[in-house]
Amino acid sequence: MKYEFPVTRTHEPKEKPDPDTLGFGTVFTDHMFLMNYDSAAGWYDGRVVPYSSISLDPAAAVFHYAQEMFEGLKAYRTKNGDIQLFRPDMNAKRTNVTNERLCIPQIDEELYVEAIKTLVNIDRDWVPDRKDTSLYIRPFIFATEAFLGVRPANQYLFAIILSPVGAYYKGGLAPTKIFVEDEYTRSTKGGTGEAKVGGNYAASLKSQEKAHAKGYTQVLWLDGAERKYVEEIGTSNAFFVIDGEVLTAPLEGTILPGITRNSVLALLKDWGVPVREERFTIDDVFRAQEAGKLSEVFASGTATVISPVGGMLWKNKEIQINGGEIGTLSRKLYDTITGIQSGEAEDKFHWTVKI
Repeated sequence: MKYEFPVTRTHEPKEKPDPDTLGFGTVFTDHMFLMNYDSAAGWYDGRVVPYSSISLDPAAAVFHYAQEMFEGLKAYRTKNGDIQLFRPDMNAKRTNVTNERLCIPQIDEELYVEAIKTLVNIDRDWVPDRKDTSLYIRPFIFATEAFLGVRPANQYLFAIILSPVGAYYKGGLAPTKIFVEDEYTRSTKGGTGEAKVGGNYAASLKSQEKAHAKGYTQVLWLDGAERKYVEEIGTSNAFFVIDGEVLTAPLEGTILPGITRNSVLALLKDWGVPVREERFTIDDVFRAQEAGKLSEVFASGTATVISPVGGMLWKNKEIQINGGEIGTLSRKLYDTITGIQSGEAEDKFHWTVKI
């Protein structure tokens, strides 16, 4: 192994949660990975230590100038007890894309994956074995240098924490209701839309509150310039099946290049399903529904995998999609991707990595 990290095991292991009642992101495992960066030394001192609080100077740059990024992926337990990751190399590559945008130092992608594998292996007993459960992995990097002044920091911390999780939405695969946001915007060209940074999510909270107040689960974002082109659903990539063809927004710097999105596109092309990555408007979507051509809408992301959409509200006009039920294509994509992740389906693309 090219990279090996010292391990300090906890003397106070936690009680593991009931795998049949897991929520999302509220319980954390016994250990975490830490690695420091200094502009003079580079990345150094990668180690696994007991999960604990992190102490920071009040002047740490992350508090004042939001120099931080994060990623998300999962580890899965197969029926024969093996543990595997899903496309961790893609998370490593996307980390460095975000780092470039935020002026955070690049990190060796092989080291990044090995750090994840090492930590998951230490806490492998935390990987749940129930259907639709997994071990969520959260790598993140933030500026720790204490200073008040607008410039890239000289010191950073790379950390990884783990959380056993169930379904992201309490309803599981039950179709969600989506509120179309045409007042606020999440990103514009030249901004940080394609980077995975906390600021993007903070900017989304106001619209999420609006959606919840109206009885809707999530927000469909439109473009920041004209407020008419479809972009993302909440924190996930959006797909629309119109007249037998799948449409999704192109990667033009305003939406996240999702790893599940990439997997969906690969599967659709492998199945011979027509798919286009191009700009289309929310008006196109509602007109397609009126013409009886909109058959399915779904979102894709690490947390949800595939989340079907059963209804949408835009300018006080509400539509129902596929009778409010999950569509055939959405179900097939969900079953295939989760099947590959759990080891129950053939991994013809070689997406999984065993630990």
